[in-house]
Amino acid sequence: MRCSPVALWWVSFLSSGRIAGVYESQARCTHMIRARWVHTVVGALLLALVQLVEADGGAVTDDGRIRGRIDAPLTLLEYSDFTCGYCAKFFRETWPRLLAKYVETGKVRFVYRDYPRSDQGVGVEAAVAARCAGAQGQYWPMHDRLFSERGRLDSGAFKGYAKVIGLDQTAFAKCFDGRAYLESIFQDRQEANRWGFHGTPGFILMRTAGGPTEKEPAVAIPGALPFEDFAEEIDRMLATAPRSQGEPTEPHGSTAVAQNSQFIIY
Repeated sequence: MRCSPVALWWVSFLSSGRIAGVYESQARCTHMIRARWVHTVVGALLLALVQLVEADGGAVTDDGRIRGRIDAPLTLLEYSDFTCGYCAKFFRETWPRLLAKYVETGKVRFVYRDYPRSDQGVGVEAAVAARCAGAQGQYWPMHDRLFSERGRLDSGAFKGYAKVIGLDQTAFAKCFDGRAYLESIFQDRQEANRWGFHGTPGFILMRTAGGPTEKEPAVAIPGALPFEDFAEEIDRMLATAPRSQGEPTEPHGSTAVAQNSQFIIY
């Protein structure tokens, strides 16, 4: 058995809407080799992590930033910045294994959320470029291309990336130059801030059905931790998760995946 996480972060909503956190050490975990912080997020209330949630049972409009099966038992949300070196590390080293073992097998659906670390500059421009590609149904090809640059992005390169992945150049240029989606991009970051997070990358794992509650809390995983840390938390939660029903969506890269009203936040 591997050692349990070194700390738990018990989070509760205050009447003001702010969050209170208390760190509790675990006495049984006395031989941790590396500093791992996996937080347990408690709270019956869930933020509106998806932009459009319909009133009838939690069906939402897909915005193209989801990979995985519509009814996967677990959902993993990432808050990230395309210029973040550790985010790129996660993309290179951990994400391919998570994709193969959990996302493509229908166990986990993955949701990407923007967290530009600055209010302007290349990080914001990269997020806009990805959103503009998404407007043409190509969010994930642009997402992957941006992260393949390992955080070394240049403002003049985005239109070239759009050409490489086959986007309509005129439509992309209009979207990108007009800085479309800026409001939505910073709303993503505000979501994370309201949960008390101020860095990238960050992840939360939770049940797709029902969202986080005190009885079944979400698990926050801050940082580009190794695959084994993610797998430990996913396997633990899957052990008691109800079996999903329904048909699988298109494989990796699909923008046709529907969403529910419960997601993960960092």
